[in-house]
Amino acid sequence: MALDDRATGTPALLTESSFSQIYREHLEKAGILNGHYRAQKFPEGTVALPVLRNKVNASVIEELVQTIAPGSSCQQTTIKNPVLSKRAQVQSPAQKLRKNIFELLEHLGISWGWDVDYDIPHSWQRHGDLVVFNEDCFKNPEWGKLGNDLWEKVASSLGAKRLAKQGHILADGERSPTVTLLLGNNGWVEHIDNGIRYTFDISKCMFSAGNISEKQRVALLSCHGEVVVDLYAGIGYFTLPYLVHAGASFVHACEWNHDAVIALQKNLLINKVSDKCQIHEGDNRQLILFDVADRVNLGLIPTSEPGYTVACRALRKDTGGILHIHQNVDSFKRHAKTEKEDFGGKMAWMQWAEQAEMQITDLLKEIHQKNWHTRILRVEQIKSYAPHVDHVVMDLDCRPDPVI
Repeated sequence: MALDDRATGTPALLTESSFSQIYREHLEKAGILNGHYRAQKFPEGTVALPVLRNKVNASVIEELVQTIAPGSSCQQTTIKNPVLSKRAQVQSPAQKLRKNIFELLEHLGISWGWDVDYDIPHSWQRHGDLVVFNEDCFKNPEWGKLGNDLWEKVASSLGAKRLAKQGHILADGERSPTVTLLLGNNGWVEHIDNGIRYTFDISKCMFSAGNISEKQRVALLSCHGEVVVDLYAGIGYFTLPYLVHAGASFVHACEWNHDAVIALQKNLLINKVSDKCQIHEGDNRQLILFDVADRVNLGLIPTSEPGYTVACRALRKDTGGILHIHQNVDSFKRHAKTEKEDFGGKMAWMQWAEQAEMQITDLLKEIHQKNWHTRILRVEQIKSYAPHVDHVVMDLDCRPDPVI
């Protein structure tokens, strides 16, 4: 309910109950009826129909009395303490949050001249009892005047116990999140994704929900009997789908963020696959994994290029394998509206893929001292990473030439 309606009532038109349905239909069709509130019936046989503010004038009333419902009477009135209609009572979480915040401001006697609406979040991520907001909300310093009352009201509105606010991802090589806990003092959460349980400290590790389509695709791969190397394992975004769903016999998981390693260890245990994974903590460029992998996952963005040499060394020298390579591609035309321009955007993906393929072919020849045959199996967009930047993945089949 809007605060001004509760304080002063909502405008309405009063007519006889026998004409109320005709009035209602006309007012609704004309965009004048306020469907947010219920009509109010009176013992003397009249009905007050709520209308939108500043929508009723003398010509509207004249049309109702003389043309729409001849013989009726019509006068303007006010419904005190209006009751929400059934439709209005079904509030979205965002509507409920907005309503409760405005009521808190009124209760505390705080006058706001700043634009509150634009600073109230309309979407968020939920991890169990912890809700994480984007960085573009609650920015105005005026919110600080409300103290902990604000966060407790927000949490109760959303059925949460803890609140956090996401900041920029740091360019520190580990893609560490900058997350501020607004309510609560423990950032550990659990997230279930495609039947896999992930636990992590949200203030120290990030969870990439945007990769869901690729994680689901990995889960559907047939990797039985295969050894996989995951060069940028994080908390197990791809390591776990390979083990839990795709049936990989073993995964070498490489990760240099210590906080992510702690979470990965926990996730391997709670998903009962810790015996099928070896964690290699540290810079994977210093790690020697040679002739072990049937498949290598290179899931680092904006680019996995620093891992190309490590991946080529890791592939089995006699049989080769498949590389899954992630990359952010600048593809301005991909976001244009015409089919022709859209095709041009996909060409940008292929240009990157072909260049990467040539680079990897040369690396394989140099490392293994023989010719290799490579073939692009697939290039697909995972998500739009930023305006005119696409996060794409390429599957590259790499096989050594047979010895003659």
